Amino acid sequence: MPKIDNAATPAGGQGIPDGFSIATWRGGFGTQVGPIYQRFNADGTWARGFLVSEKHTNGFENCHGGMLMAFADMAFGSVVTYELHRFWLTVRLVTDFVSAAKLGDFVQGNATITGTQDDFISVRGRIWTDAEADRLIMTGTGVFKALGPRPGVSPLASR
Repeated sequence: MPKIDNAATPAGGQGIPDGFSIATWRGGFGTQVGPIYQRFNADGTWARGFLVSEKHTNGFENCHGGMLMAFADMAFGSVVTYELHRFWLTVRLVTDFVSAAKLGDFVQGNATITGTQDDFISVRGRIWTDAEADRLIMTGTGVFKALGPRPGVSPLASR
């Protein structure tokens, strides 16, 4: 299989679906595993994504489960960012692996809020790839603690 340099692949580049742009990170973990992409649709739906490159794979040239877990944390927690416009931290994340993501797949994820209590937000999410007609890779649930408000305006505010 060809080697893909994820760090050198710009938004809209080879393997990146139309409408995705590189998400901005201040530093830290997200910059190590990325780039991570994001797309916001006119109907208010959104997705995070990443292109599986060699640095994400295990010995079978599939995306490592640890990377998928890390991405699920980012994708599922993003619902708090986008819909509530708050910072957050992860309290609990439970996932089920359904199939593998392969080297070169563009993996996407999102979540919906299923409940709130005080500043605790419960979500249900899914991770999939477009490679084979929206093949489901992972499902899961999470609980996130909403922190203070984020600066600026939510990217969903104008949709």
